[in-house]
Amino acid sequence: MEDPMYSLQDVIRCDLCETPVPPKHCDICHIHLCEACVGKHLSDESKDHYIVPFKLRGITSKCTKHSTEVCTQLCTTCNIPVCPLCVASSEHEQHKKRDILKWFETKRELMQNDLQDLEKSIYPRYQEAATKIPVQRADVNKHSQKLTTALDKQGEALHTEIDTIIQGMKSDIDEMDAQHIAAIDRQEVAINHTIPEITQVILDLKRLLDTSDVCLVSEYTSRNEEFRSLPAQFQVTLPTFTPQEINREEIHLQIGSLSKLAITFLPYKPWILTDIQTEYEFLYNVSCLSDSELWTCGFYDSILRLYNLQGELLKSVQTKSGNYPRDIAVTQSGDLVYTDDFDRSINLVSGTQIERLIKLRGWRPHYLCSTSSGDLLSTMTSDDDKQTKVVRYSGSTEKQSIQWDDQGKPLYLSGDIKYLSENRNLDICVADWGAHAVVVVSAAGKLRFRYTGPPSTTRKSFGPVGITTDSWANILTSDDHNHCFHIIDQDGHFLRYIHNCGVQATRGLCVDSGDNLFVTGMDTEQMFADCKSIQRDTPLNEV
Repeated sequence: MEDPMYSLQDVIRCDLCETPVPPKHCDICHIHLCEACVGKHLSDESKDHYIVPFKLRGITSKCTKHSTEVCTQLCTTCNIPVCPLCVASSEHEQHKKRDILKWFETKRELMQNDLQDLEKSIYPRYQEAATKIPVQRADVNKHSQKLTTALDKQGEALHTEIDTIIQGMKSDIDEMDAQHIAAIDRQEVAINHTIPEITQVILDLKRLLDTSDVCLVSEYTSRNEEFRSLPAQFQVTLPTFTPQEINREEIHLQIGSLSKLAITFLPYKPWILTDIQTEYEFLYNVSCLSDSELWTCGFYDSILRLYNLQGELLKSVQTKSGNYPRDIAVTQSGDLVYTDDFDRSINLVSGTQIERLIKLRGWRPHYLCSTSSGDLLSTMTSDDDKQTKVVRYSGSTEKQSIQWDDQGKPLYLSGDIKYLSENRNLDICVADWGAHAVVVVSAAGKLRFRYTGPPSTTRKSFGPVGITTDSWANILTSDDHNHCFHIIDQDGHFLRYIHNCGVQATRGLCVDSGDNLFVTGMDTEQMFADCKSIQRDTPLNEV
């Protein structure tokens, strides 16, 4: 649409000298100015002026606190326009301010560069990647068909070889049968030849027994010994077949091997959504009260602090004992709980009141998490530091103790650095720093798996500290030894590393409802976001 400034029917002119198409505008006096009249207009010191390019006229607005004033600056700390009276007030005295015009032009330049980058670089790359997806799917089918054909061919070759061997053995059986039958036939011929002779001898003996002729009797010679043994006798050892026990491993060796599918996700570099500076020297733990408010605590500091995403301190609470808390967690009802391992207690902060929920003997509670059912889970160690367990509480009542596996061996190495989190499938995930493992048990306390990290891709041993889970039931843990994060699925399969986060000595982790990950460091607290799920092609702000 044509700018009315350049319309032939209504040419805009300088309000002081009628010069057409004036390039400037006073956003306070609401008059158009040519370059020559700007100085003349500013010379009128009876009122304020704010000269802007004509196309940016209307950039200023009335102050919401001082209705007669115009906002000519931006408080970058509060991210709001402010008038001169606001600038001079104590509310914004220590805040950073910028000329609203210069800030606006800088922002427009940034947006223009972003638009150019999106249109010319980023978006085309996504389009190119999208066009490759159908080809990749087709390649998967082609490759699978190729493998299937090769397997069928190998199967046919093995079947042919087996059939040939079986047929050869059947032929051997037929040949042995023929030899056996031939021997039987020879025996039959001999027997059939001898039977008439025996019959004739019997008749001759009967005639001799009936005669009294001495001469005939004297000529008789017995042939019984001749006939006593059957003619053409033989012994037969019949062939037998002993089937070999089928060995699947040997069959697999004969068929060949099928390699495993290997999908390697490259390390992903996150970006910082917000950087919240806190008052802690050693910031250790964080827990989301909401998507915009965070409870925090630190070592050697007895104050629990609630911040918003702009870094503003909303609330401070002193621990009941004056000791620093070991860990914090937000309950399903929005209250705050914390552990005090010095006086062996778990405490509930509700409003301005602190209630001691649990007081232990012989054990010290360390790390906490609130479950989907409203229970509390806590890791704790014995006073002699020789035993570690996870205990579930409903209110102040102990419901479950998890300490041993099915063989009666300890699930967790003794020691106190054991952050924990409940997964979406109700598994209990413990980052066992001393054991260099993430130990995951079912809700019933049965060991499901231990994740010790892919050691071939890290410089140092796995050092899990903070732990949390996302909406897809993936497990995220900070690796203090290698300054990265590990993401594994709910069954303990490694998905991805997150490197180059810019946070050293990471401790506590938590995620909000949008799967944005909050990470606490020794002197900063930062939130990172990723644009994709590790396993699913669904947008997910994970790390």
